[in-house]
Amino acid sequence: MISALAAALFAVVRLRARQGIATATQRATYDVLHTAGLAAEPLRAGLTPAGAAKAVRHLRTLVGSAGLALADRDRLLALDGRGGHHGEQLLAAAANTIRTRRSTVLGESELRCDRVDCPVRGAVIAPLTGPDGRVGAALVAIADAQPAPGLVQAALETAHWAGAQLALAELDSSRERLARAEVRALRAQISPHFIYNALTAIGSFVRTDPERARELILEFAEFTRYSFRAHGEFTTLAEELRSIDRYLTIERARFGDRLQVKLQIAPEVLPVSLPFLCLQPLVENAVRHGLSRKPGVGMVSIEARDAGAECHITVEDDGVGMDPAVLAAGIADAAADPADDSGQHVGLSNVDERLRSVFGDQFGLVVETDLGSGTKVSMRIPKFHRHVRASA
Repeated sequence: MISALAAALFAVVRLRARQGIATATQRATYDVLHTAGLAAEPLRAGLTPAGAAKAVRHLRTLVGSAGLALADRDRLLALDGRGGHHGEQLLAAAANTIRTRRSTVLGESELRCDRVDCPVRGAVIAPLTGPDGRVGAALVAIADAQPAPGLVQAALETAHWAGAQLALAELDSSRERLARAEVRALRAQISPHFIYNALTAIGSFVRTDPERARELILEFAEFTRYSFRAHGEFTTLAEELRSIDRYLTIERARFGDRLQVKLQIAPEVLPVSLPFLCLQPLVENAVRHGLSRKPGVGMVSIEARDAGAECHITVEDDGVGMDPAVLAAGIADAAADPADDSGQHVGLSNVDERLRSVFGDQFGLVVETDLGSGTKVSMRIPKFHRHVRASA
């Protein structure tokens, strides 16, 4: 929707820039789209007093009314133009519209006041409907004459459009909450499976090699600090790899020479931003499910290479592998029941869903495995994406 609006604006701007070609209709289209874009930005942040104050001026231009206000059940959030001294009457009418979900037209008889010079002669109150069908706010168009059918229709259509912007704001907020919940699920998966083994490995060196035990404690502290940080939905590949290196340092203390690691990282992709904790679960799965069950030496290979507009990342192990049909069924079950944290499928499903949610369905995980043949997990990350920025 936003991209279509931007394309339309760009086309009309080009026409307007070439004097003598743009028609009156095209100029009017530009003016409406431009004003709508200015109102949409604060509304997409949610209906707050600050956002309402920024939006009402542009909404009044769209409606063409003498004044315009946005209200919730308890207060007028913002008002632009005439009618401020009718605040209590307008708020009462707005509260009734929110309660009944029905628009209201007020005439001069409902908006009487003691001011002989009062310019207000009527108002149209239209509900703003949220994504769940509930009405939590109203648009109030204030008129300096008895509200004509044109003003009523303009107010109703603008309220419907503003409600759609608020629905998009709620959708963005829901996505952010879901992303935070998915990260919490990954953290919960890390905790029981790794922390106990890490502390046990560290404990085995306390008497025999105190200096190494101290180094491992510091690595463990840095790993947990990164994994349980409280801010940031995204990170850089460099930060994710740094945390993975700490994880593998601790795992090598457990497995000794049985665990071999191979890294092939192109320097130019280190600043690429990606969802927080989307690579760590893949490496942990390779060690925990692939190599820990394999007798003898096992290898984990991590490769990140430059692929033009994308970064291609693979995590591969030469461990025991698994039946592809069993893996597919397990991932489907994990997606259907995220509360089940019994195996590697949760981590794979979680990362896959997050990548698809952020970048699109074409950027999901690709898993290649078979019994006795190890496992290779591949992902593609766009180098630049307008919704993705790593936190400092």
